[in-house]
Amino acid sequence: MQTQRILSPAGWIFVLAMVVRTVVFLRFVESVHFAPELGDMRFYADWARRVAAGEWSDGQAFYGLPGYPFFLGGVFALVGFSPFLAGALQLLVEAGTAVLLFCLGRRIAPGRAGEWAGALAAAGWVLYQPAQAFSVVLMPTAFLVFAYWGVVLWSLRAAESAWASLWRPWLVMGGLLGFGAMWVATLLCAVPLPAVAAWLRLRWRGCGVAWACLLVGVALGSAPCWVYNRVVAGEPVFLSAHGGLNFWVGNHPGANGYLEMPPGLRASQSGMLADSLLLPSQVEGRELTRAEVSAWWSAKARQYIRENPGAWLRLLGLKVRNFWNAFEYDDLSLLTPLREEGILTPGLGWGFVATLAIPGAVLALRRYPRAWWVAGAVLLHLAVLLPVFVNERYRLAAAPGLLLLGALGLATFVARPSVRAAGVWLGVGAAGACLVWWPVREPSLSALAAYNTGVKALALGQYELAQARLEAAHRLAPENREVLFALGNATLARRDFLAARGHYATVLEAEPSHSGALNNLGLLALADHAWPAARTLFTRALEADPQNPKTHFLLAQAEYGAGDLPAARRALARALALRPNEEEYRAFGQAMEAGRPWQALP
Repeated sequence: MQTQRILSPAGWIFVLAMVVRTVVFLRFVESVHFAPELGDMRFYADWARRVAAGEWSDGQAFYGLPGYPFFLGGVFALVGFSPFLAGALQLLVEAGTAVLLFCLGRRIAPGRAGEWAGALAAAGWVLYQPAQAFSVVLMPTAFLVFAYWGVVLWSLRAAESAWASLWRPWLVMGGLLGFGAMWVATLLCAVPLPAVAAWLRLRWRGCGVAWACLLVGVALGSAPCWVYNRVVAGEPVFLSAHGGLNFWVGNHPGANGYLEMPPGLRASQSGMLADSLLLPSQVEGRELTRAEVSAWWSAKARQYIRENPGAWLRLLGLKVRNFWNAFEYDDLSLLTPLREEGILTPGLGWGFVATLAIPGAVLALRRYPRAWWVAGAVLLHLAVLLPVFVNERYRLAAAPGLLLLGALGLATFVARPSVRAAGVWLGVGAAGACLVWWPVREPSLSALAAYNTGVKALALGQYELAQARLEAAHRLAPENREVLFALGNATLARRDFLAARGHYATVLEAEPSHSGALNNLGLLALADHAWPAARTLFTRALEADPQNPKTHFLLAQAEYGAGDLPAARRALARALALRPNEEEYRAFGQAMEAGRPWQALP
């Protein structure tokens, strides 16, 4: 009697991936990191809340890709603010990526070798710790990875299919790519894969039609973005106007191939976006549209490249090295705290995966011609990062390909062990290991993990931990202004006002217009009833950041304390114009009109 299988191998992989991801997700939900109150997660959550409340547009071109926030906004509109449900949906996508790797392995290598390679790559993805971390937070990374490798599998199959249509499949794929680009624009780097599939399938008999349909599909799929930007906002922006900013961040005199913030831009997501809009308008002496802002930053980057071609070529080399290197530049500070608190399961990191993939690729590409699709996808993803910068979440989409190449190489070696194959593993593997494990010695990069975890601990109210981590970061990078400012905030939170003043003063010696240090020194002056000093500090802060409602509110308090009621009213009116629903501002206004005292304590 024949026993019927309950699930196919792909089904078992999906179930096992869901189990592991669910364990990580439930641990994450119970941690202090679950609430999206910091960084990019806060940025997406706030945007989604506005969408759910019916605020779909501010009348200007998008300054950030709208796909994921609108998806979250739709979820929140249906069930209320629910990061849990949004994260649970992402678990399904992550498990789907594991299945895609299994299917790719079977497609690339025949028989048992392909199944084992696909299963091994899928298992590696389930245990890959950066994927575990970015699958549970409110970010679109999991969707990008799934879509990217779905395009690879589709293209491989399309190149060998017997489709008669010259237009329909390519139009549909283009539409999906365009739609996905509204979530993460780097998905467009996958467009060459279906284009190559069209050439291999159709040659001169119709690949031109297929290519045209592919591009038309991209335009149609992304139409909600560019039509809104052109028709509603009246700006010639394809997807988002923040592309110029990213180009400048990746190509400026102090760039190191990672996310090194140029002078004048704050490190936080909200601060960086606000500064990037404000500074060009200040320099030009007029209010710039977002398209003009993007062009302004792009022009600065192109000018640097033109004037420093040698330095720029070295910078490109650094980005290639950073892409392969085991050093984890986690600008969101997710991996370290999630590992330390036992939220992630034991697993793999980039260093192990890349070390295995380099010799594995050499063997797999010789043995299985279809493996070139995977190698091509990895190289395309590397190429799309070269104009900007490398960090852990940006290179995440290449990790499935590296896992698959490493698994295919192992399958090749096991199927046909030989002295030559062993020599390839040893020789190519040793060279690859040198590239991957070459130490990163720059002090500011070594301080990054301590700084990020310190800032996150400070935001979560873990002041002792924040102080310890930020002091460690300061020892590694004593000249870094943002580290000093964060250390000042930590000492301020612990009510060590003298030390906080010292840190802020040091920041201002290096950057006199640092609005955060000016604000916090002004707040300390308010607490001491030093009204003229507080007024001067807040005025200087507003020169650097005139759209900050909190600073206008604090200036109103300083003016009130100094006895200048008309000036206090003007400053408060400006704060309320920028943030009309802030209850603290209104309470201060009532106290001011009633002549009651008001004390802001740091």
